[in-house]
Amino acid sequence: MLVHPDKASLAGSVAARFITKIIDVLDDRDAVNVVLTGGSVGIAVLAAINASPARDSIDWNRVSFWWGDERFLPSGDPERNETQARAALLDHIDVPAANIHAFPAQDEITDLEAGRSRYALELERFGEEGRQYPRFDIMFLGVGPDGHIASLFPGKPSVRVTDATVIAERHSPKPPAERLSLSLPVIRSSDRVWLVMAGADKASALGLTMAGASVDEVPAAGAQGRRRTVFFVDREAAAEVPESLITPTYY
Repeated sequence: MLVHPDKASLAGSVAARFITKIIDVLDDRDAVNVVLTGGSVGIAVLAAINASPARDSIDWNRVSFWWGDERFLPSGDPERNETQARAALLDHIDVPAANIHAFPAQDEITDLEAGRSRYALELERFGEEGRQYPRFDIMFLGVGPDGHIASLFPGKPSVRVTDATVIAERHSPKPPAERLSLSLPVIRSSDRVWLVMAGADKASALGLTMAGASVDEVPAAGAQGRRRTVFFVDREAAAEVPESLITPTYY
């Protein structure tokens, strides 16, 4: 776990680490897949990437973007994660439109189930190594005060889904009620899972996650990357985490 003094330094540090890591991975691979998250911190990281002098050191033609979840709203709705990500970063970089894999919007599909099926097919179309989804190099995740990740909420059946890559959440406890989300097995397939969170309201969820709470009660406890899992947090969010689990140097 890496603890930062505040939200601004957190966003800047994650942005710098992201740029460095993507450049490193592209030295070894022809292309990379990145999964984005929404939320104030997730979007702040994208804005910090955009503001970085090193932004264009990445060959964006070789980067594909996906999302961990999305609100089922019309195209361009300001509450959609895609809309916010485009404004913060994607509209400012030289990334091909074909490399941006957004969840279907409400006005593009007949209903939520059709949206789920379409995104599952999109994942499968780019699947690697015999899997039903791409090899994800970095997956960004935010964590809610209740410990939810993507649109996988505590106590919901969707947390336990193992036979689908995409789930349709029709009764989200956080509005809007209808959402689409990657399932937990897909999240855990990523090489690297980077969880970014800030604020005192996240302290309890982070503390429970680090203490090994059940995934059903705290979905964030199940977010683990194949190679590495990193929590990027600010001091307020880390308030209930034992000192032994915190990297001693502030970044």
